[in-house]
Order: sequence, then structure tokens, then C-alpha cells
Amino acid sequence: MRKLFFIAFFAATNAFGQQLLPLPQQVKTERGTVEYTPAAVALDANMAEAVRRGDYPQSAEAYTLRITADGVQVEAATSLGRLRASQTLEQLSDAKGRVPYCTIDDAPAYSWRGAMLDVSRHFFPLSFVKKQIDVLSYYKVNRLHLHLTDAAGWRMEIKRYPRLTSFAAFRPFDSWKTWWNGREDHGGINDPLRRKYMNEDEPGACGGYYTQQELRELVEYAAERGITIIPEIEMPAHSEEVLTAYPELSCTHEPYKQADFCPGSVATYDFLEHVLEEVMDVFPSYYIHVGGDEAAKASWGTCPRCQQKMQELGTDNLHKLQSHLIAHMGRFLEKHGRQLIGWDEIIDENLSKNTTVMVWRNADFAADAVRNGYDVILSPGSHCYLDGYQDAPNKQPEAMGGFTTLEKVYGFEPGGNLSPAERQKHVKGVQGNLWTEYVPTEEHVEYMLYPRILALAEIGWNGTSTKDYPAFRKRAAAEVERLRANGVNAFDLSTEIGNRRETLSPIKHLARGCKVTYAAEAPYNTTAYAAAGDVSMTDGLRGGWNYGDGRWQGFIGGKEARFDATVDLGTVKTIKMVQTDFMQMCGPEIFYPQDYIVSVSNDGVNFKELGRMHRDSERTDVPDVTTFSVKQKARARYIRVQATPSTFGGWLFADEIVVK
Repeated sequence: MRKLFFIAFFAATNAFGQQLLPLPQQVKTERGTVEYTPAAVALDANMAEAVRRGDYPQSAEAYTLRITADGVQVEAATSLGRLRASQTLEQLSDAKGRVPYCTIDDAPAYSWRGAMLDVSRHFFPLSFVKKQIDVLSYYKVNRLHLHLTDAAGWRMEIKRYPRLTSFAAFRPFDSWKTWWNGREDHGGINDPLRRKYMNEDEPGACGGYYTQQELRELVEYAAERGITIIPEIEMPAHSEEVLTAYPELSCTHEPYKQADFCPGSVATYDFLEHVLEEVMDVFPSYYIHVGGDEAAKASWGTCPRCQQKMQELGTDNLHKLQSHLIAHMGRFLEKHGRQLIGWDEIIDENLSKNTTVMVWRNADFAADAVRNGYDVILSPGSHCYLDGYQDAPNKQPEAMGGFTTLEKVYGFEPGGNLSPAERQKHVKGVQGNLWTEYVPTEEHVEYMLYPRILALAEIGWNGTSTKDYPAFRKRAAAEVERLRANGVNAFDLSTEIGNRRETLSPIKHLARGCKVTYAAEAPYNTTAYAAAGDVSMTDGLRGGWNYGDGRWQGFIGGKEARFDATVDLGTVKTIKMVQTDFMQMCGPEIFYPQDYIVSVSNDGVNFKELGRMHRDSERTDVPDVTTFSVKQKARARYIRVQATPSTFGGWLFADEIVVK
């Protein structure tokens, strides 16, 4: 079997949305023109319904395409398979519209090949979403997950609860960043408009929502192109907008005070069920996403209703309270013939086996989900979050943080810690997620999506057994040219700078390989940012643009956090300079230290300060790395390096104590 994802995207004269399938009745080949009478590629009623619901098997997309001197022949069991064959035929066209003689037997590796667009943090019009459906469809992406609700705005009309859209869909600032942090000329966090909502008809109201009719139209539009729309309604967290519009659903009944629904209140379950009823009436998708991530549970421990519910459940564990709510909604959806999807925080043994977990943290949670008998969709932030920088951050538009290049996305290995049998049974597929806190415009959305979503689409269709990044990058670069020529603002791979040059080779210095001891009150984070552990500060390896690359070591603890490490050179040596690189990336709360202090000793007990470097704390839009150093000649065996946290608290990230 020869698998084909894309060779050439489409003939240069075509434009997105021009027509559903711009296929000729005659096809040019390198040896002449051959006849092609296309099968009826518009989805028949049964397959259209299957696509709307998203519950078809991989075999439904299988096809055989033969191009010979006698003509073009397509064999497929379904109209969806014929659609995929027709897309491939167009992809085969060269600049002159010619296709080669070939036989292609093709089927996807995974049934779920998804893209998620966050329309809450920034609202995007229906026409723009349709444009993305056109593009994604050509790359055989078959799920579009819409993140419809979050603190920044509720985006779906719910007729039973009109304030969700007349009030909770609008705010004083179009920019999420300004709305979340407060406008500087109003005092930043003291801004009275910070994180407030507005009535739709108030002057200056920014935002928007989709009517139910518009969403039905979108569902049909996507289904015609082989894509199922997956709606997400967040619960119990990320719900500030709901709990301000309807504060009786929170633990305190106060607007602007809570982010989490009250899981001890009957009103919460009534509200969520009524909302999901309208969601299901609009979206025929078999899968309904309920969020479930990052619940702070801030008031659950003191709320009388929550305490009563926990007593009824026989638990004092707040996570069990969340699990009860998620399990309840799962049973509700199952009763209506649907299946619940949630982020990996929902994992618990009490959920229905008819549950799918979308894994976003790391592969360990995929194993946890599978052990409980749940299906998984793999979408880890390390490789599948497309809100991070895709090239040198100081040359890119502002992003959430991190460093997620096309090569890194392409390097994703789905289900790496699962057995082959577990993968085959439980891994539904892969998905790329674009959160839009720092993506305010349509042009920026496309810049972040393309070409990285192409890498995940290829993994989803071809699997990972025949990966070849140089060959893929060459094809992706050609796709970028075609995308840009047809009005899609894709990132131009020809301008790619790549990682910090400091990462390319180890640095030689006096402390390389020497023992490092950390002060007990200032340990590095061992959960996620330990790097190489105790040897990391002297292993000669410097970090790149990704603070999670295994070379940067992270230190956290609010305003009390500090970096405090002592290097033993083994013998007394002459030193002239001590330096350390620190990263600042304000999106994920990584800041430069205020003070960098170097002290020396010959006995490891009595230290004398050699010098210090001070930097005033400030927030910056552009991530960067700065070398902090002390230049002073001395003779010493032990070198103590300390860094005090920014006035903002947050994280310190360091990569190497260089001694010269």
C-alpha cells in the first residue's frame, strides 16, 4: 500500500472556497490527456450524516486511485472515500495541471485528525472559520474542534439563557491581553475595566457570538468537505463569564468572584443539561467536549452545598467532586446517544467507559486513561499546541511562549508509552490546538496554524513509520508558497532562523563537569523542569528557545523563589568571570532575576561576595535570553551563584554556570 498525504496542494489557479471540488472532466498527464468521469463525490445522505456525527471507521476514507493511459479510475466503498480520492487527484497536479500515471491504495492511519480553534479569547467571524475548513479539508483534516466558551467570552447562542450572549460574549477591549491584564493608562491591574463584561448594545462593546442557525450552516458546510465540527462547552472551570452572567451557579453567588461552577448545587446540573440539550440540537456530532481542565476548586472546600455533596459521595477529596460532575454529564450525554470528551484532568475510575480523554499534559496521562478503559486523542502541549513560537521568538509576533517548530511537531510520536495493542484499541488519533490569548487577528491565526498543522495532518493520515523530515519540509515549503499565493497568511519557511546557536555545541569552561550543590530552600522544580538534575548547571549544554527543552532548569516559589547553587571546582583556581544565561518569557510568567550574585570560598563554608549584577524588573512583549555576569579576578575553589526573583514572582529559568 502506498500512502499519500500531499504532494502538491492544488493547481495554482484554484482559490479556497471557489467550489467544493474543482475537478475537470479531462485530466492531463505527462503523456497526454485522459478521460475522467468523476464519481458523485458529494456526500450521500448516509455518509453526510456519519461525517456530521464523526462516528465513521477509518475504512470509510479508504480509496484506490488509478491513473493510466486509459483514464482515471477511483474505487471506494463510500462517498467519503471518493472525496479523499478526488482531493488526492487535485494534490497530484503539477504547476501545469498535469498528474502522473500511478496507482495509489490509501487509507488513514487514524480516524481522528483534528484541529482546535479557540474562538473565546478572540472571536472570529463565520466566514473566516469557513475559510479554514476549506484549507483543512484539502489536507484531509477531518475534525474541527471549536472552543466556544471560556472566561473571555461565551460564543454560542443558548436561547434558554440569553445573557450568555447578550452580556457574557462582550467586553470593553477587543484584545484579550489588554482585557486580562488591564490597560496601562488605567493603572494595569487596577484598571476598573479589567476582566469585565458588557451588554451587547453598550458603546465600545467588543466580541460576538454565533447564532444557532449560523452554527447549523457551519456544520453542513464542514460536512460537505469531510469535516465534523466538535463543540466544546467548558465545565467546571474557565467559566467566569457564565458565573458573572448567572452568579447563582457559583459557590458564592457573587459576580466576578468565581471561575468554577458549584458542583454541590442542583442548579448547576440543570443549567449544564439545558445548555447541552441546545448544543446537541445544533451539533449532530457524536462527540461533545466538556472541558474539565484546570479547575482551581477555590471555594469548594468551604461551600456548604459542596461539603454536603461530598458527604453524600463519601469523600473528602475535591477531585472526586469534579469527577462526580463529569460522570453525571457523561451519563447525560450517553442517554442522548452521544459520547463525552474531556481534557485529561477528567481521568478517574468512575467515568463511563463510553468516555474519550483528550491528552494535553503528557503521555503519562494517556496511559492512565487507557488503564481505565477510555479512548484517547493525543494532543500534548509539547508538540501539538500551536500557540507557541515557531521560530526565534525575538523575530516573531507575540505568542504564549515555548518554542514549537515545524520539525518538533513533525517529530511527535503518538502513544509512545502505550503498547502496540493499546494504541490500536484506544488511540483515536491526534489533534493540534490553537489557543488564541495572544492571537488576536485572522492573519495571525493562519500564521500560527500553517504549516504546523500540516505536520499533524500527515501524522494522522500516514502514521509515523516512514517519517523523513527533510523530504517533508521540502513539500511543506512548497505548500506554504501555494497557501500564501492563495490568500492564506502562512508562516514563510524560507525565512526560518531556527534555535539559538548556543545550543549547537557544548561550551567549554572551568566548571564543566564539576559538582553542583543546591541550597535546600531553593531547589529546582523536579516535576517538569529539572533538566539534567544536579549536573545540569555544569554539563556544558545551553538551552534553546523552549524552556521545556531539557536544558533549562526552572525555579518557582512566588516572590520567595531564588536560584542558589554552589559549584565545587575541585581545587583552588584562578577565575576571571562567572556568567549564567536567564530567560524572560512573560506569557508563562518567566522573568529575569533582579539580582545575580556571585560569592567565592576556599573551604565551602565562608563565602565572600565577588560581585553582583542588578536588573530592574519589567514586563516585555518579546521573549529573550540575557547573560548575567560578574567580571572579577579571584582565587577560589567554591563558587556560589544566587539569583533573586523578579518583583512579579513567577519563574526563574537558568541553563549553565559558566566559569572562565
